Amino acid sequence: MGATWILVWLFIAIAGSAIRPDATPMANDQHLEMSLLAPGTAWQDDAGEVHKAWLGTDRFGRDLLSRLMAGSTISLTVGAGAVLISLFLGLLLGGVAGYVGGMVDRILSWFLQVMWSIPTLLMVLAITLAFGKGFWQVFLAIGLTMWVEVARIVRGQFLTLREQAYVQAAEALDLPAWRVMLRHMLPNAVGPLVVVCAANFAAAILMEAGLSFLGVGAQIPMPSWGNIVKEHAHLLTTEHAWLALIPGGLIASLVLAFTWVGDGLRTGLQLSD
Repeated sequence: MGATWILVWLFIAIAGSAIRPDATPMANDQHLEMSLLAPGTAWQDDAGEVHKAWLGTDRFGRDLLSRLMAGSTISLTVGAGAVLISLFLGLLLGGVAGYVGGMVDRILSWFLQVMWSIPTLLMVLAITLAFGKGFWQVFLAIGLTMWVEVARIVRGQFLTLREQAYVQAAEALDLPAWRVMLRHMLPNAVGPLVVVCAANFAAAILMEAGLSFLGVGAQIPMPSWGNIVKEHAHLLTTEHAWLALIPGGLIASLVLAFTWVGDGLRTGLQLSD
């Protein structure tokens, strides 16, 4: 179920404006006279063309469904980018620490402990404020705070794998260290990495939404599920509460989907062991 839901939104994000009711680049076509229409309401534009607002419209008359579909691109792009950045840094530092050992391992382990002790959200806010507000800043900030867990897992796996006979045989053949790590050790550490990547993907989506809600993430008019919730949070106690509840529900459902995938992978690995 989780994987199916993820694939649905991945298709929506890749298809882009081709399948959205509002095909403008940021789904920002405004019709002020059609503001706050209820879900399912049909309306006619100036050219006489009839449209149907499946999820209603916001206070600027923008189609909510289109903006949510456009926002999925931001959420999944930030999640994927953060995971790739965390994998690169985590594999590099964790792999070196676990394979080389000795003083290098002690220094890198100390650095990992220091980074681990800093609250993630606080570091993300600090990096975001240092680089400025915007989509790419959040992209980098989230990725630069998620690599620690990846590095700890890679280090632990490499500490165990370097004692295996096939690794020692590769070293006896005088193969380069990078080849031993990439060709012989990394494939055997992929299982736990896939699980932590699924968890990091979910965390990145949630963090991006939170930062956009706080106003330091994707900036208006760029549609992000977080800033859509922010725009309509004041309507939660009114008859237009759906404008905030629907994007909030989508954030929760996508995070839950990645959590289910991670739990399923973890269970599968345990059964295979």
